[in-house]
Amino acid sequence: MNRRQLILSTAATAVATASPALTPAFATPAKSAGTSMPHPPVAKKIPVVIEQLGRTRTDDYHWMKDDNWQAVLKDPSLIKAEVKEHLTAENAYREAMMASTVPLQEAMFAEMRGRIKEDDSSVPAADGDWNYFVEYRTGDQHPRYMRVERQGTWMVNGQPVTKNFVMAPTPQLLLDANELAEGKAYSEVSAASHSPDHSLFAYAEDAQGSEVHKIYLKDLATGAVLPDPIENSNGDFTFSPDSQWIFWTNRDDNGRPDKIFRRPARGGETTLVYEEEDDGMFIGVGRTADDQFIVISIQNQETSEARYIPASTPTATPAVLEPRVVAIRYDVDHWGDRWVIRTNADDAIDFKIVQAPSATPSKAHWTDLVPHTPGRYIEGLDLTQDHLARQERADANTRIIIRDRAGAEHEIAVDEPAFALSLSGASEFETTTTRYSYNSPSTPTQTFDYDMATRERTLRKTQQIPSGHNIADYVVERLNAPASDGQLVPVTVLRRKSTPVDGSAPLLLYGYGSYGIPMPASFSTNRLSLVDRGWIYAIAHIRGGSDKGWGWFLDARRMTKKNTFTDFIAAAEHLIAGKYVAAGNIVAQGGSAGGLLMGAVNNMRPDLWAGVIGQVPFVDVINTMSDTSLPLTPPEWPEWGNPIEDPEAYDYMMSYSPYDQVGPKAYPAVLATGGLSDPRVTYWEPEKWVAKLRPATTSGKPVLLKINMEAGHGGAAGRFDYLKEVAHDYAFAVWAAEKGWEAA
Repeated sequence: MNRRQLILSTAATAVATASPALTPAFATPAKSAGTSMPHPPVAKKIPVVIEQLGRTRTDDYHWMKDDNWQAVLKDPSLIKAEVKEHLTAENAYREAMMASTVPLQEAMFAEMRGRIKEDDSSVPAADGDWNYFVEYRTGDQHPRYMRVERQGTWMVNGQPVTKNFVMAPTPQLLLDANELAEGKAYSEVSAASHSPDHSLFAYAEDAQGSEVHKIYLKDLATGAVLPDPIENSNGDFTFSPDSQWIFWTNRDDNGRPDKIFRRPARGGETTLVYEEEDDGMFIGVGRTADDQFIVISIQNQETSEARYIPASTPTATPAVLEPRVVAIRYDVDHWGDRWVIRTNADDAIDFKIVQAPSATPSKAHWTDLVPHTPGRYIEGLDLTQDHLARQERADANTRIIIRDRAGAEHEIAVDEPAFALSLSGASEFETTTTRYSYNSPSTPTQTFDYDMATRERTLRKTQQIPSGHNIADYVVERLNAPASDGQLVPVTVLRRKSTPVDGSAPLLLYGYGSYGIPMPASFSTNRLSLVDRGWIYAIAHIRGGSDKGWGWFLDARRMTKKNTFTDFIAAAEHLIAGKYVAAGNIVAQGGSAGGLLMGAVNNMRPDLWAGVIGQVPFVDVINTMSDTSLPLTPPEWPEWGNPIEDPEAYDYMMSYSPYDQVGPKAYPAVLATGGLSDPRVTYWEPEKWVAKLRPATTSGKPVLLKINMEAGHGGAAGRFDYLKEVAHDYAFAVWAAEKGWEAA
């Protein structure tokens, strides 16, 4: 978990120089004579002087942060009145300004919904006597969790088991998330899993968007939901391999995972299993692939540790596999007779895979299984009884490698310039079958089962586009944009064949670039609502992600973070030079940490953009990374630096912090979005950014704010409600490129 994928009692001293009670939260000027243009809310300024490390900064909009924000996450009605008043006015202003786009929003929403097969289901995942899957019925916003008795032959304890039916068995409903969501403004099932013995079904519901979860357990024999659900979880849980216990991760009052608890699965006394004392570490719990161990994972952005409990003694005290060492990361699994560990130890920047005996798993006993190869980033692995499947990334594309116990390897190959290959893995240990999916910007997702022994591939599902989709109508290209230091930044481009490459088409450029999270060259039906209107869609695979390996990430964090921003600008300039688009006709889009990117490039090169869309944008960098009460601040100091203790980090962070670097410039049209219940990027970050941008811009172009008053970081939970948000943002892009506000 991290902030802006998922983020002060500090050393700072804040002194308010004006009383919040003296002025209203905002004032709305009267409309000027002879114009119908809506007037924006004018946020009051209450200067707060903050002294930190011998430096002084002034925050005029500090009042927008609700001091009771932890309670507001759980109950948004507790938001202080002046903040709610201002957010309500901002939403009303945006709606008035974008009123002319409503027909376009409705048309795009209808298109996006028309591309979804509403009565759909996942490919079943086999486990023991059952196949588990999720389904949607026509009109459903949320999934239904199902299982059906398994047919055919499979292995159990090394012996074949065959079960056939004269008639197809009837599927069993485990959970209807639509019924769970009835009467709620927000409801999302973030995790769901059956017990290994198939007698229980557990699910974690977030009923606010604040990521505070309640875990429920259901008896599958009786259909009854058991009493005493687990409160205050972050949604992470696992059953013990014998199904007698449930382990889960606690969420503390500051929104951080701090403890692992255990109790009997059907209810009983709760026991503390592990408590993490370092606020900068995330923790989680799970089982190994072979069900021989329960593993507690502990990590931040650069350091990790694992503790394990034998399945034979699930109430035992966790043992440390290898003590944490700063800058050494490792994650573990167990392969029947040995530990298998993915690690960056021994200067393996792009990671390697090692093995260790079951009884002595510490680093002193590690031996290389898959050695380190620079530029070949090992992203993850999946274990079955006789095979190890791993996913690798290089040059902004992925590949899957299959290895047997004897060490023989082969690759699942793909031949396209830009694509997304994703290893789903096996759902049971005693199998030779793994699962993966493939798509590209023009190719809908295909799901395959792959026999790792025979190399036979079976297509299990092809994503259906009910409204129609012809792959031949589209062109996918992979460009390489030269960065200022000579690095080549991959750029994936999607356009219709009929769209000219002469600089006349508008272009949406998407970027992220943080935490080592890559941006896959994947398929999205939603993007077609722009592309089919003559737009070009491009993804910049910038540093800060791991698109070209883990070193690609390491080269754009902390004191080199600006490489993320200059790479994005280089991508835009390369697209302009290649006549894909003209300067000033690009709409830039990014969310969360990608919203930081949007704020930075908006300040650095406002001339390049027709519009900027910052979704849940992490823009108030100095203030947020100095606020230790926020959930993700201490864990993310390895990513950004610690401005409380490190003057050099403070100065560098201040030099790019989007909120602090706003100044008088001809900014493009800007849309900032957020969620009132967001614990990762709190609502006041986009609110403050807009309040500061609007009086600063000299272009006369609009600066708009959209706050979802009933959701968190991910926006609306329902699949159709979410499409409305996408349609809104894409309509803004069209509106910005066409200067739609001039006719408002």
